[in-house]
Amino acid sequence: MYSLSHPVTHTLEIRKSRFIACVEPIADRAAAQARVNELRAQHPGCAHVCWALLAGGHSAAVDDGEPSGTAGRPMLDVLRHQQLDGVLATVVRYFGGVKLGAGGLVRAYTDAVAQALLQADKIEHIPTQTLYCELAYAHEGIARNLIAELGGELLDVSHGQAVRLQVSLPATSVGALQEQLLSVTRGELGWELADTPVY
Repeated sequence: MYSLSHPVTHTLEIRKSRFIACVEPIADRAAAQARVNELRAQHPGCAHVCWALLAGGHSAAVDDGEPSGTAGRPMLDVLRHQQLDGVLATVVRYFGGVKLGAGGLVRAYTDAVAQALLQADKIEHIPTQTLYCELAYAHEGIARNLIAELGGELLDVSHGQAVRLQVSLPATSVGALQEQLLSVTRGELGWELADTPVY
């Protein structure tokens, strides 16, 4: 699976209609929806803002008033075909007065996204895993260092009878962290995976 290092855009003109494609890294559906609303505000004169999303196991394909299945679905197919995740594709269409027909629309939306992706810098998308661990206060510093070394991020820390850390880290590093913390704490470790990895 791959994501993108930064947004890429491409503009396509077909029979006086302008298709402005943008493909960008995005975290989730809420962020995607916010970005689509932003584009609508930036392009008040456009006819449609169609979009497709693949992020963390969620997908969306929105035709935004184009005939059903002619915009969002073809865009989503391009993202799937390129094995992308954590990515939003949008196409802002300015209507040029000439109808393209269903086949023409599918080609236009597919090409706009595919052309944008030709300029994309793809990076390997490593799934992350959120987990909780509980350990004695004496081990908190070592735990923090290990998490940083393994490319993890501390999401939350709470101090009760023990220190409870909420950690997000690459799914490939979970085993190593657990092993090292069990060794440091001599088995005195509370450990819980929050959910399935986020792809």
